[in-house]
Amino acid sequence: MGPSLRFDAESTAAEVVAGIDMSGKTIIVTGGSSGIGVETARALAGAGAEVVLAIRNPEAGAELAAEIGGRVEQLDLADLRSVDAFVARWDCPLHVLVNNAGVMMTPEARTAQGWELQLATNHLGHFALAVGLEPSMVDGARVVVVSSSGHGNSPVVFEDLMFDRRPYDSGSAYGQSKTANVLFAVEANRRWASRGITANALMPGGIFTNLQRHWDPTVLADMQAQHGAASKTPQQGAATSVLLATAPHLPTGRYFEDCHEAVVVEQITDGLHGVMAYALDSVAAERLWDISLALIARARASGAPSSPATPSSTSSTSSTSGTSGTSGTSGTSG
Repeated sequence: MGPSLRFDAESTAAEVVAGIDMSGKTIIVTGGSSGIGVETARALAGAGAEVVLAIRNPEAGAELAAEIGGRVEQLDLADLRSVDAFVARWDCPLHVLVNNAGVMMTPEARTAQGWELQLATNHLGHFALAVGLEPSMVDGARVVVVSSSGHGNSPVVFEDLMFDRRPYDSGSAYGQSKTANVLFAVEANRRWASRGITANALMPGGIFTNLQRHWDPTVLADMQAQHGAASKTPQQGAATSVLLATAPHLPTGRYFEDCHEAVVVEQITDGLHGVMAYALDSVAAERLWDISLALIARARASGAPSSPATPSSTSSTSSTSGTSGTSGTSGTSG
């Protein structure tokens, strides 16, 4: 029986990693100071790994780092200079990178590079981090990418990635960024497999965490009333991340949910289950990789200064439609 078949939606991160020895392995968890990031880091450290919490506000992770015997490194995924500085400081072999941090359905805002905030934080920041750290990844290293069923809200709209020509919609922007997460895992797995590096994406489950802080309070309360009974605890939400970081003999370049590979669907089921075919499309994955490299190279060449994300002056709307639903994916990037 494969490891993923022994676990399900109710399994916890501690149960998934029980009996697995991660001693001598170094793991980075972005956004490890809140939400499922805390439980991901705690479970991996409990298995013997050295865990590095990569977070925007180091003070927020100090207590957890002390508890698990790990360390904290500053990382702001919305600031390319912060990502580059993190990569420049990294000086040891890396066994697992868990791209866990994220933001969800934010008001429209732009980074210093002019990038839409959700795509910048959820995809481009993690993309630059992983590509920068790839030379440090050992043979057998894994990249674990936390996506969401919210990817069903939108494919990657290559013709207008940054909402320059269409009205901003927070749900669509979130969905696009989460589709980008899956496409990154597909292409990273293809490009790096010859070095023994594998990648998978995942949906943690319906979890109410600080990630939903930008939701309208009335909408959030309604969603909690509708889906609260089916929601997961953070310990359960971290289980699939931990499974992909530790379990042997897993398929790669795939999208997982509830500790098993998800089924390709035409529409996300119950707002939570299944993966859209466009998120696994190899042609789109390669195209996104090349565009992401070009965007980052252009930003570095322009020398855009570091600065907080700023609200956009263009018109915007906030969407709660589609499949974002209760799809809590992680703690925030800070």
